Amino acid sequence: MKPLNRKNYGSIPHLSNSKLGSGDYFITEGQEKILTANKRDKHDEIFVFEKYDGSNVGIAKKNGKIFPITRSGYIANTSPYEQHHLFYKWVLDRVDSFNDILKDGERLAGEWLIQAHGLKYEINQEPIVFFDHFDSSNKRKSFDELSSLGVELPRLLHRGDAIQVCELIDVLNQKTDAIKSDEFPEGMVYRVERKGVVDFLAKWVRPDFKTGQYIIDVEDVTMNKLIHPW
Repeated sequence: MKPLNRKNYGSIPHLSNSKLGSGDYFITEGQEKILTANKRDKHDEIFVFEKYDGSNVGIAKKNGKIFPITRSGYIANTSPYEQHHLFYKWVLDRVDSFNDILKDGERLAGEWLIQAHGLKYEINQEPIVFFDHFDSSNKRKSFDELSSLGVELPRLLHRGDAIQVCELIDVLNQKTDAIKSDEFPEGMVYRVERKGVVDFLAKWVRPDFKTGQYIIDVEDVTMNKLIHPW
């Protein structure tokens, strides 16, 4: 069952110097220039966040009911993977809070970090970060609107003018205690908002990132270290 009759989340294109995965594609040259070289004008605002390596999930509200969903849009407890069943339980334990936060037809999209994929994390907060808030028309709300909800957010590396990846590497690699990877972080997500409206996104993944090293052709599931398990 897909409560919203759509996927929770689509794919984000890569910057030209990013490591591509299977089925990935690059952003246009013009869009990359806006993000990394020159904004179109004063109405563009560039955001850059740490990119986390987990499982894309969502929390949707439809007809007054909260649904924990996977990236493909199915209810999480129908997934064959334990991590999604744990996500389903985590949401149901907080259903009243999400019912208050979300209006009917809206959803939150985030990265569920309970299980290691390509990185191992030590997590000193809830094991999730929310990076998008969609309205009932499937339009992204601004980062300030998302921030106002009081949910766990990705680490903000930069906000303002266009900025190159190389200028942010040192900032990215300065790990925080909230969500600390055992290796260097996976990468960054760029986002441009124009007059407070989300225009487009792009991502950068470091060249030596080992995608899915803890889940591909591995028998035993590796869970991330939770300092304060719920």
